[in-house]
Amino acid sequence: MSEPITYLITNSATVFGILAVILGAVFYTHRSDIPFFKKFYRFVPALLLCYFLPSLLHTFHIVPYDYACSDILSGVVDAGNSVLAQCQAAVDPDDTKIGANGSQIYYVASRFLLPASLVLLTLSIDFKKIKALGPKALILFLTGTLGIVIGGPIALMIMSVINPDVVAGGVWRGMTTVAGSWIGGGANQAAMKEVYEVSGELFSSMIAVDVIIANIWMAVLLYMAAKSKEIDAKTGADTSAIEDLKQTVEKFNRENAKIPDLTDLMLIVCIAFGATAIGHLVADNLVPFIAENWPGASEYSLTSKFFWLIVTVTTLGLLFSTTKLRNFEAVGASKVGSVFIYILVGAIGLHMDISAIVERPWLFLVGAIWMAIHAILILVVAKLIKAPVFYMAVASQANVGGAASAPVVASAFHPSLAPVGVLLAVLGYALGTYAAWFCGQVLMRIAG
Repeated sequence: MSEPITYLITNSATVFGILAVILGAVFYTHRSDIPFFKKFYRFVPALLLCYFLPSLLHTFHIVPYDYACSDILSGVVDAGNSVLAQCQAAVDPDDTKIGANGSQIYYVASRFLLPASLVLLTLSIDFKKIKALGPKALILFLTGTLGIVIGGPIALMIMSVINPDVVAGGVWRGMTTVAGSWIGGGANQAAMKEVYEVSGELFSSMIAVDVIIANIWMAVLLYMAAKSKEIDAKTGADTSAIEDLKQTVEKFNRENAKIPDLTDLMLIVCIAFGATAIGHLVADNLVPFIAENWPGASEYSLTSKFFWLIVTVTTLGLLFSTTKLRNFEAVGASKVGSVFIYILVGAIGLHMDISAIVERPWLFLVGAIWMAIHAILILVVAKLIKAPVFYMAVASQANVGGAASAPVVASAFHPSLAPVGVLLAVLGYALGTYAAWFCGQVLMRIAG
């Protein structure tokens, strides 16, 4: 077991306050008339800073981040006996985020604020316009999945030539958990750990590869989102359907907009967290029932509470959009939802420790090659079918990041587009176990 890490600030309230100050500072300077900031934000997207600056807090051991129980159980983190006992008693891999030193910001952001934001961001959805987006998003999503399935084996072969010691032994087993995470999510990752009997030590190393490489790629996608108009213009991509959807939402806002009063804001909170409560209620009762009656359902992520939480709140949001509740978009429902999303972005940033790259650089190179293959394949296909950057970015993040971050990337283009990221991410949960298992079979044969 490695030595416990000492952080400068461990109080969750203080950490959250620092995160809020960082987000506020980014938005304040982004709108500033000071020439320096105008030039700076011309090249550096504000959303990227909201993600990158919090990562520095963890990298330099100023604040802790929310460790997964797998980190604690395997000895990567010494969080104390009480936290260890909670992890040992935990059952659901998607519901075992125990904060080291009491920090649970990511847990709260992903389990409370993310579901609430999805409800608010889907209130204004237009089903006809979503349908008009066409099949390109699905094509790119499946392309991204294929890139991960074949990228792992190719990365393994390349590294076996560059440095065979890195991929010797059972490293291929650990790679199956990354495939499960990048195609599906935490439940798929946990399933691969059990299916391919991945050791705790190797699993911890692969988690680091998973988190760092995936977050670096997310940063690239956020940067591309900020430059999407220029990129689409150069590639000749047809963005008319996306623009129509955005204009529909903006037109609705213009025609119905009013200054929200306290009642409006309280009702927005009521809708958001009321739906979130229903989502948790459904997940808490449905998962044990499924697990007891259909144990094999775990292979399809159907025993994941997070899966059912996201599915339920997204469904509720879509249903609400067909009722008078849609009118709350006119008083800022999506703006409140966007606030929650940005808090989630900062919380995700707290997960990234940039210094981890130098600890086992060769293993991270395997992950980098793997992600590069995924990126190249999806970019090439996007160019061939002349798909907008939006389709490529959201399809990729729906694979690599899942339901927690695909809406973040989608909303970077426009809040009304967040549901597209959710729908594709849910599809990733369904395909994750199958595709990751197949990837594991190929990896096993290559490793001999």
